[in-house]
Amino acid sequence: MLNKIKAMTKQRKLMALLLILSIIAYLSYNIFLREETYGLSKYGSRGNEVTQIQTKLKRWGYYTGSVDGIYGSKTVAAVKWFQRKNGLTADGIAGPKTLAAMGIYNSSNSGSSTTNSSTDVNLLARLVYGEARGEPYSGQVAVAAVVLNRVKSSSFPNTVAGVIYQSGAFDAVRDGQINMSPNSTAIKAAQDAINGWDPSYGAIYYFNPNTATSKWIWSRPLTVVIGNHRFCK
Repeated sequence: MLNKIKAMTKQRKLMALLLILSIIAYLSYNIFLREETYGLSKYGSRGNEVTQIQTKLKRWGYYTGSVDGIYGSKTVAAVKWFQRKNGLTADGIAGPKTLAAMGIYNSSNSGSSTTNSSTDVNLLARLVYGEARGEPYSGQVAVAAVVLNRVKSSSFPNTVAGVIYQSGAFDAVRDGQINMSPNSTAIKAAQDAINGWDPSYGAIYYFNPNTATSKWIWSRPLTVVIGNHRFCK
C-alpha cells in the first residue's frame, strides 16, 4: 500500500513538472512569435529591416552612415535622434512603435494591411489636428491630401509615416503637436482624404502666407486657397 502511495505521488510530481514545462514552452513560443511579428532591430542586428531603417533615416536626414544592413553605433544614434524628435522613448531600439512611426511593417503579420490602414488614418489625423485644426473642413482634408500626394510622388518618401516624419517637413512634428490626440473632425478628414477626396487639387505643398518665411515657397504654382492656407505644386 505504501509503495502504491509513493508511486502515485511520484506520478503527480511528474505530471506537475510536465505541466510547468508546457507552460514555459508556450510562453516562450508566444514571445518569439510577437518578436517575429512586430520586429525588433537593435545594436548588432543585421538584415533587410535594418536596411529599411537606414534607408529611411538617411533620406530624412537623421543618418549619415552607409546603408549596409548592419545596426551599428551610427544607426543607434540616428534612431535615438528620430525617437527624440517624434516623442518616442529614445533607447536606440527600433521596436514596434518606432518601426510604425517609420512606416515599416513586418509582412509576417497576417493582419498587417488592416493595422497599416488604421495606423495611417490615426497618424494622418494627428497631423491634420496639429497643422490645421480651426481651418475649414475642406482645408483639413486638403492638408491630409497633400501628405497622400507626396506619398505618390517620387520626390518624397513612399509611406504616410515617411512623409510626415521627413525631417523639417511639418511644423506639427517639430513642435510636438503631432503627439496630440486628434478630434473626430480630424479623423474624418484623414479618412476622407484616404478615400480619395482631394480639395488641394493635387498639391504637394501648402503654407500660411501670414507666417511663411521662405521666398521659395511663393514660387510654387498655386492650386487653391482654403482658409489660411495656400496649396501649391
